[in-house]
Amino acid sequence: MAHLDFEAPLVELEERIAALKELTEAGAPEADEIDAQIDTLQAQAEDVQRKLYADLNVWKKVQLSRHPDRPYLRDYLGLLFEDFLELHGDRNFRDDPAIISGFARFEGEIVAVIGHQKGRTAKDKAHRNFGMAHPEGYRKAIRIMGMAERAGRPVLTFIDTPGAYPGLGAEERGQAEAIGHSIEVMAGLRVPVICTVIGEGGSGGALAIGVANQVLMFEYATYSVITPEGCASILWRDGTRGAEAAEQLRLLAHDAKQLGVIDEVVPEPALGAHRKPETAAESLRARLRHHLDELRGLSGDELVAHRYQRFRALGTWQ
Repeated sequence: MAHLDFEAPLVELEERIAALKELTEAGAPEADEIDAQIDTLQAQAEDVQRKLYADLNVWKKVQLSRHPDRPYLRDYLGLLFEDFLELHGDRNFRDDPAIISGFARFEGEIVAVIGHQKGRTAKDKAHRNFGMAHPEGYRKAIRIMGMAERAGRPVLTFIDTPGAYPGLGAEERGQAEAIGHSIEVMAGLRVPVICTVIGEGGSGGALAIGVANQVLMFEYATYSVITPEGCASILWRDGTRGAEAAEQLRLLAHDAKQLGVIDEVVPEPALGAHRKPETAAESLRARLRHHLDELRGLSGDELVAHRYQRFRALGTWQ
């Protein structure tokens, strides 16, 4: 497992515990002594864990949202859904691998699933463009949303992107128009829409699939108008001051909940979703089930009005 710099003391203890357990499983003669050492190290690991995660600053939480082992949409597809059928292409230009979309069964009910996908390996990261979608990715999402609405199926979206791709080709093909159109389409969907920020929620690239009746956010995820590094580059012409910018952006889950940007914070396992993906998925499953049950009782007009009022209520005048 990969680890962040601040996790190094805990990872070192865990590696020592794993090595000792291998000795006992191999039948080492000093089994009793080894077991005692394991107990001591496990107590130390629990103490280190409490200290590490009891006082995480903003920048460390930003790092957790980007953890290389953090579950991506592909992982949640296997943990939450059954019979996923991926649909490709925007029927205009090409398929964008940075956006995964299709239909699956969630606890027996067919739902549309749309979300960003980052890559694990260097090759996959390049293929997925680090989760930064082109316009065709958002147009593909719009196509699947339309299919879901016609079939009367709920739409579940999953945000995990530093932002929409800002390259020349993306701009030439109408990146801003695609994002705006996606927001417009989502605002008018006459089916339940639930969005979950599972990792990074950056800029319009996130908001393009984030207009929902209920917006959920994992405890160590982030949601902001811009990445901390991008903010630092604009404010101070120095992208290395990202940690300083992160303190000002109020991009953490509890900030978003306090500001009304999201509706609920989904708790993660004590060491983060990357340590226990199954536990994180079960937490999310319960909340998705709860909100789907609530939204099923609303008509199409009521769903649209609910979504409209939710986003109109953001912000305050003084």
